[in-house]
Formats: sequence, C-alpha cells, structure tokens
Amino acid sequence: MGKLVRLLLLLIVVGVAGGAIYGFVGSREAKETGLTTVEAELGDITEKALAVGQIEPRERFQVKSKISGIVARCFVEVGDTVRAGDPLFEIAPDPTPQELLDVDHRVRSAEASFGKARADYERGLELHRDGLLSKGDLDALKESYELAQVSVEQARDNRELTRRGIVSGGITEVERVIRSTASGTVLSRAVDVGDPVVPLTSYQPGTELASIADMSDLIFKGTVDEIDVGKIAVGLPARIKVGALPDEVVTGRLARIAPQAQRSEGATLFDVEVELDPGQEITLRAGYSANADVVIREKTGIVLIPERLVIFSDDGAETFVEVPGAGPEAEPEKVAVTLGLSDGLNVEVVEGVSAGEKIVQRPPKEIS
Repeated sequence: MGKLVRLLLLLIVVGVAGGAIYGFVGSREAKETGLTTVEAELGDITEKALAVGQIEPRERFQVKSKISGIVARCFVEVGDTVRAGDPLFEIAPDPTPQELLDVDHRVRSAEASFGKARADYERGLELHRDGLLSKGDLDALKESYELAQVSVEQARDNRELTRRGIVSGGITEVERVIRSTASGTVLSRAVDVGDPVVPLTSYQPGTELASIADMSDLIFKGTVDEIDVGKIAVGLPARIKVGALPDEVVTGRLARIAPQAQRSEGATLFDVEVELDPGQEITLRAGYSANADVVIREKTGIVLIPERLVIFSDDGAETFVEVPGAGPEAEPEKVAVTLGLSDGLNVEVVEGVSAGEKIVQRPPKEIS
C-alpha cells in the first residue's frame, strides 16, 4: 500500500515538473519570436461620421420688455409650462426725479401751445366769417390747432407711462405686464423681483427676462470635421449617445448640413442638425451633451480582423495577412486578401480568410 502511494506521488511530481518545463520552453520561444495569433471572427461593422454637440429645442425665444423700470412681480418659475398670452412679469416704472420734472414740463408746454393755437383758430373763424381771412389761411390755423391738441395728448400719455408704466386712454394701450408670445416651457429666468430692466429698442438689445422653448420638439445640433463631411448626406440615419443617459440610444436622421465651415481651435468644422425620430420614450433635456454617429454604411455577419494585421504591397495595390506555417518551426505564410468596409479598427475580409482562421500578429517594432 505504501509503495502505491509513493508511486502516485512520483507521477504527480513528474507531471508538474514536465508542465513547468513545457511552459518555460513555450514562453521562451514566444518571447524569442514574439509571434501571437488572432482569430478571424464574424461580426458587424459600421462606417460612420462623428458629430459632437448637444440636444437643443428647435425653436427658442427670449422674453424682453419694451418699457424700463424694475421687476415688480414674477409669475413663472423655471420649468413652468406657459401658453401664448400668459403673464410672465410685471414691470413697475422707476423714473428718476429729472425724468418726472421733464414729463411735467412737457405737459405744461404742450398745454400752453395748445391754448395759443386754439385762440388763433377761433379768431381766424371770426375773421373768415367777416371776409377778412382766406380759406387757406384758416385751414393752416386749423392744422396748427389740431397738431397742438395731439401734442397735449402725447405729453399726457408720456407722463402717465413714466409715472405708472401704463397708458389706459387713447387709441394705443400700453400695459406693464409682460406676456408670453408663444407656448412652451420656461428654460431660464434671468431676473428676480427688484432687478432693473432696460427696454428693447431699435438701438439697444434690452434685458433678457426669460428664455422659453417648445420642449416637445427637440433636435441634435453639433459639428462634423471636414474630413467626414464629404461622406455624409441629408437623410442618413444617426445614433445619438447622450452623456447623461449612457444606457440609452436616441435615433434620428440627418436633416441639415451647413454650406459653410467654421474654424474652432484650428479645426475646420461644419454645423449639422439631426431630427429625432418620434415616439421614443426617453426623457431629454435641453443642453444635454451628446455624440451622434451618422451611419454612412453598415454590414452585419461579416468576417472581421484587426486592421493592424493587414500588410500592404510596396505600391499599395495588394493586401496580405500572415497565417501560421505548416509546422511548429515553419515561418508564417502570406495570404492575399480582398478587403471591404473598415471602421478604422477592424476591417472586413471579403476573400482570402474565413471565420475561425488564425492570423499571425507580430510584435510592434521598437523605435531606437
């Protein structure tokens, strides 16, 4: 029984020693030659152009005031949904003492001019009835009288607008409540109660009060490098990866390619827009950073090998790969292959290699 145990132990020791010697020799040979093999596999490949950008609403507008003053009330918060005509802000006038004096003086000056014009017109009527004033001169006096009346109304409206921020009388109605011009979601609110407001005029942009957009109509806006822009066309499918939603893929189609490039940090880029496909149950927000893969060509179930294993002839007209030789000591053999679609990492093999065949991979050359 003891002899049997010793025999088993001896066999185990011999087996372990043999495996170690074989591994050592194999590793030394691999280290000396540096050759490994990669298996050709069936897979999918996509030729695509990368667009870098973000998710944005198609239509977005800013809310501004046409009267100056301070914000008296805010009717909305960020994220609220509004409809056209809903109140957003109330602007209270905040005139300076000089402005108050000026509007009062303009009213008194306009009233004085109106009084004189009315008296001149009334005297003209009497002279015209007595035949001492022509019809043309009377018409001129009447015109001056009516213009003076308009000046008084204008001065009074201006005083009311300056003091109260609202004009209730006359033909034109001006109110100090800023209302939404379209339906949408409030994306940002730039002012709070008490903040000053500069009006929107023909010579100044005015204070932005809020930004509103229709969040039901989102698109992807980004840029494509000039190297890829010649390969893409309107209508190509696109897959969008949103940074904040790593597990979701948003699909769409390329809708616009800018006709003119822009320069950014030394690169030449073209603006593109991708319309999102309807019916996708993914919650998107304006401003999400995203990358869009514009699919140029795509193949599935094809033979793929790493593109780094391809060997080109001197003139570049032929392509080869190396396969293991017939024996353990044999040198690798070159096999001509016909290549197809490439994505920069892997390449399609149309002819020359089948799925499952081994391809020789040489170690990278050392640069001295």
